Amino acid sequence: MEDPAVANPEQPDYPQHWEADVLLRDGGTARIRPITPDDAGRLVEFYEQVSDQSKYFRFFAPYPRLSDKDVRRFTHHDFVNRVGLAVVVRDHFIATVRYDRIDAEGRPSETGTDAEVAFLVQDAHQGRGVASALLEHIAAVAQERGIRRFQAEVLPENRKMVKVFTDAGYTQHRSFADGVVHLEFDLEQTDRSLAVMRAREHRAEARSVQRLLTPRSVAVIGVSRTPQTVGRAILRDLLGDHAPADRPVYAVNRNAAPGTELDGVPVHRSILDIPGPVDLAVIAVPEGAVPAAVAECGAHGVQGLVVVTAGYAETGPEGRDRQRALVRQARAAGMRVIGPNAFGLINTDPQHPLNASLAPRLPGRGGFGIFCQSGAIGVALLEAAHKRGLGVSSFASVGNRSDVSGNDFLQYWAEDEATQVVLLYLESFGNPRKFTRIARRLAAVKPVVVVKGARHTGSLPPGHAVPATATGLRDATVDALFEQAGVTRVSTITELYDTGELLAQQPLPPGDRVAVVGNSDSLGLLTYDALLSAGLRPCTPVDLTTAATGENFRIALDVALADPSVDAVIAVAIPPIGTSAHAFMGGRLTGEDDPAMGSDDPEIAAALLEAGSRARELGKPLLLTHLALTDLPVRLRPGGIPAYAAPERAVHALAHAVHYAQWRRRTAEAEETARVPELDRIDEPGVRRLVEAALSTRAAVAARTQPGGARITLPEAEAAELLARYGIDVSPVRPAPDEETAVRAAGALGYPVALKATAPHLRHRPDLGSVRLDLTDEAGLRRAHHELDALLGGAAQAELVVQRMAPRGVDTVIAATVDPAVGAILSFGLAGAPAELLGDTAHRLVPATDQDVAGLIREVRAAPLLFGWRGAESVDTDALEELLLRVSQLVDDVPEIASVDLEPVVVAPHGLAILGARVRVAPLPVRSDLGPRAMSTL
Repeated sequence: MEDPAVANPEQPDYPQHWEADVLLRDGGTARIRPITPDDAGRLVEFYEQVSDQSKYFRFFAPYPRLSDKDVRRFTHHDFVNRVGLAVVVRDHFIATVRYDRIDAEGRPSETGTDAEVAFLVQDAHQGRGVASALLEHIAAVAQERGIRRFQAEVLPENRKMVKVFTDAGYTQHRSFADGVVHLEFDLEQTDRSLAVMRAREHRAEARSVQRLLTPRSVAVIGVSRTPQTVGRAILRDLLGDHAPADRPVYAVNRNAAPGTELDGVPVHRSILDIPGPVDLAVIAVPEGAVPAAVAECGAHGVQGLVVVTAGYAETGPEGRDRQRALVRQARAAGMRVIGPNAFGLINTDPQHPLNASLAPRLPGRGGFGIFCQSGAIGVALLEAAHKRGLGVSSFASVGNRSDVSGNDFLQYWAEDEATQVVLLYLESFGNPRKFTRIARRLAAVKPVVVVKGARHTGSLPPGHAVPATATGLRDATVDALFEQAGVTRVSTITELYDTGELLAQQPLPPGDRVAVVGNSDSLGLLTYDALLSAGLRPCTPVDLTTAATGENFRIALDVALADPSVDAVIAVAIPPIGTSAHAFMGGRLTGEDDPAMGSDDPEIAAALLEAGSRARELGKPLLLTHLALTDLPVRLRPGGIPAYAAPERAVHALAHAVHYAQWRRRTAEAEETARVPELDRIDEPGVRRLVEAALSTRAAVAARTQPGGARITLPEAEAAELLARYGIDVSPVRPAPDEETAVRAAGALGYPVALKATAPHLRHRPDLGSVRLDLTDEAGLRRAHHELDALLGGAAQAELVVQRMAPRGVDTVIAATVDPAVGAILSFGLAGAPAELLGDTAHRLVPATDQDVAGLIREVRAAPLLFGWRGAESVDTDALEELLLRVSQLVDDVPEIASVDLEPVVVAPHGLAILGARVRVAPLPVRSDLGPRAMSTL
């Protein structure tokens, strides 16, 4: 089916990349695109729907209709000096904007950097954020065409339009003359304009999800007479005991005979036959019938679709094309899409209960917001919540995630008071950079716990729509992304709920000191060992013996909680072996005929519940680990005390809570104190000139046609010059192809020197004997050169160089790499085996603050080597942190720098030396997160 939102993209010079789907303030969708001559009819129709007052505000005089000359003027553009954009819904214009380039005198121009801009929004769509979205897009178009400032004239009575301009956050100037407000504003993004844009994005995406979860009416398209079919199952779920009596549910079957009813619901042949409005439609028809169903939904004014039909991107390239067409079709009609291949949506809000899913029952009400991509995992997540007695606020299993994504639900859950903890099962990222930004804001107030699939393979499940840049995200990159966003990463669904339950039901621990109290010395010691392994600080376990009573537990727990040196308490419990309740009989720990027997002591449960109330008052979490107790966890549920059947599970959950609490405190502190210091010796223009020169070489131009793009490695001398312009000084090297040249080089550099091989297969491989150090005189240098020449197959092949010896210190590695999906990542580790063999490397997203780099060097496991391990002298970490800041600022200021590798960086007690450096550059990547708001078009 042809996309009605695209108007003659074959027209010469038609800028198709300006087309974009946008989300409006009320959660509806629309398409922004350039206006072309083919739009004459649409423009006239649009203008006829605009009120006389809006026309007066636009033209400053009564203007009842457009002349033929007006229509031609407003539909014929050169897309450079004159540009018009329209907002389109269901193939109808609802708003337009136009700019005309002018010179300093306000006359039409082909070279000026100013432009006049004017908007017109249909009255029925005013207040939906249409003009704000148009302003973002026309500003981006103007900047692309070399325009730096907009001018606008607005009547004072047109307060809505004045507000659009003033609220946008651009730097502006206002004047008033001849009864007209004259506005001028620069188009360069400011911190305020970016904040405004993201706040609008947040509200629109949250609202779009809210509309999906709280429909006033629902239709199921594809309801069969066969009870076991998908459509029929969803209809029954929508009609369950939870269903509100005042929300109509409709059934649609194209082949139904007149008067047919299924499950007490009249069946319509088309959604167009339904007499009332429909907010949400669940589509469960064969793939070939979906386009017609979507078209009818759009014509009927449906707001959102849940497409459970499979046969799309998961089937291959042709299916992916069908999936893209589905999304384009839905958005053009103002609808959002869950799916295709979706499991469905659930909302447990008592005011708006909804089970538009394949789940046979509505979960209990609770504080967990759950999102996943896999239907099978969705079933497992709902079943696990049911078995644990945990409630859900809302749930979404979105299948191929072609439109509505986890980012949209994060925006919604940030506003939803019923959601206390967010649980995610992710197999891929559509927009990792945006995920980081949204998750960081959400995690500052609510825990976000994630299981990330495909951790080691990096493979994507069939059907997942992601940009090419996000298909190969390294797991270390994902960890860095989660770490800085405050997202808690776990490995299994069991750990997901273990952690989520603790975070939802207990206070965040104020520290990492943990008391262990219980009636089993052995279980207490296992818990103690697990705490140490998790990096927490346990106190010596308090063993109450197996004969402990509820009163013994109460006293011991009260003492532990009152101790100011304790931040959390783990209670350990086993059945009271040796009592009449658990006599060892016939090889069992139970006696079936003993009427007093049970799996726990109710007095212990009462003591734990009392301690739980006390723990909340003190702001300390209390949790239980137990063995062979089936009733005790159930008894503790009313008090919100998590119970774990193994000490490792309890400890892992607590460790995640401690880490998250620490992140919250660091983040709050960093907002007040963290900064990106002003550094000296920063020459950004000089670096840009060097990069532009490198990218204009014949080799760089040729590389752009090669697979993987145009990453150009700079020669060592050029790399050193570029780095020096940011105060990053690389120790100079001199080539040593023969002994005489080596001797002259050493004389110029000064002894002592090092002689080393720099050929790619020998670089940073001292284990191959490719380096000679501390050469203090000419004789030693000649001897070393002769040895390496013989050992490595010739000095020229080994690419021998001479370099002045650096002070003794710790060898480290610093790198900054631009990942197109998430941005620049700053990495640090110790050179050699720690980083290469053990993967002991820490990462931060750029730009890094002073607190980021301080934490970076302390995060690696080998960090003690920097701080005086075994009596050694501590190295100059201040100099190391400054170097990290310089590298961070370099790749942040000049995004064409694709990577910087410094190895080794020898950090001495006083100062440091950079002995090797590599810089690669590439054409400027597209930063979609800094442009105007637009929905993904994967």
